[in-house]
Amino acid sequence: MSFVKTSSLVMGRHSSSSSKAEAGSEQHSKEDKHHKHMEQLAQLGAVAAGAYALHEKRKAKKDPENARSHRIKEEIAATVAVGSTGFAFHEHHKKKDAKKHGRH
Repeated sequence: MSFVKTSSLVMGRHSSSSSKAEAGSEQHSKEDKHHKHMEQLAQLGAVAAGAYALHEKRKAKKDPENARSHRIKEEIAATVAVGSTGFAFHEHHKKKDAKKHGRH
């Protein structure tokens, strides 16, 4: 039994200062990954909304009877694309802050 206790002490499992540093580093790493994933999702949303806006713009030209409806959908999709781009920009800066705080 004493061998198990000494081996765990040698491995550093009971060291309070290193475990706190590892926990803090792990927390910043998780936060960094979270912001990276959110940034990528926001970019994907911006691309999808932009593609839908272009699709509706084309439909407005092809279907003059319902052109007003297509133009409204196009404007909404363009607004969503701009908002998603802003969110991606915001998450990019959050990711940079998490990375900076992870180093210190």
